[in-house]
Amino acid sequence: MTKAKPHEKINWMITRKNALRLCLIALLTTAVSSCGRSISTPDKVLEHSADGALAADVSADGTLAVISSVDLGIKIYDLETNTGLYEWHHQGDGRNLVTNIHIAADTSHVVTSDREAFALWSVESGEPIGFWRIDESAIRDIAVSNNARGILVGRSSGKTMFFEPSNGRRLEFLGHQEKINSVDISPNGRFALTGGNDYVAYLWSTDNGQIIHTFSHPQRVTKVALDDMGRYAFTADSTNNAKIWNVQTGELISQLDIFVRQQIFTDAVFSADGKWLLTGSPSRRINLWDVQTGLEVQEWRVAPNENAPLRTAVVNAVGFLDNATIISESSSGLAEIWSIPNND
Repeated sequence: MTKAKPHEKINWMITRKNALRLCLIALLTTAVSSCGRSISTPDKVLEHSADGALAADVSADGTLAVISSVDLGIKIYDLETNTGLYEWHHQGDGRNLVTNIHIAADTSHVVTSDREAFALWSVESGEPIGFWRIDESAIRDIAVSNNARGILVGRSSGKTMFFEPSNGRRLEFLGHQEKINSVDISPNGRFALTGGNDYVAYLWSTDNGQIIHTFSHPQRVTKVALDDMGRYAFTADSTNNAKIWNVQTGELISQLDIFVRQQIFTDAVFSADGKWLLTGSPSRRINLWDVQTGLEVQEWRVAPNENAPLRTAVVNAVGFLDNATIISESSSGLAEIWSIPNND
């Protein structure tokens, strides 16, 4: 990991230790698993898409969820009352293939995309604000900042575009040499985190494209996430190297202590108090990690898709409802609410 030249303190807000795990370890041909850690019965289950979901996101404050399904379009739910607020259609009345969704940290806007185009929506009015098509290469991931100041679009060409809808300004970040896999943006839109197949994640300025920190990995970077309070960055690759960094200094804080042979992450969210990292995976797993030690605090398993031949489910999104409760949205079309065990 290398650091850029000194610059001003990063600020992107607008203005447990785990107990010892005692278990039997069985050597299997496919994986090494630990016992007694996984919870599969949620406190509450909400059906958000009977036919399953392609993608989802949960707002930072735990009040909203946005779900994408093949035939029913995009739906936004009030999680406090479990009522549907709006139904959106990305490209007219055709089949919906939206696979990327991001809710701004202030819950003011939502950005959605398929491989060819992205759209910006107002949460207050429920109306679309804009629709833009990308002709050069496929969209891989997207993110939007508070008040829709900026939209980040990661592409298969290795380029990342920062776009300001209010004035049309575009900035192309050309630091990556290969396909982009994951992007995130700070709430104020000034900083971007991107990871790709070139084994690196970059934290960079959306003002001028300057690289602030470079986070190196031994394999392709598959997931990145920023802490909304400007403390941490999370980067993970395809070979169980998942790390938490100090974004102010670029120094490593911890590496996740992963038990399974291979764990890919589909979502990652830091708790508001900075104590925990919550992650989702393609294999039903939700995991809670201690930020300072990298140790696993708890694992949950979402309900499998009854219609899928392998009876599994992808965790599309995770979020904190409060300090003691989390929520997951999965490809089964279910929102599941879980209690965090007392680990003090």
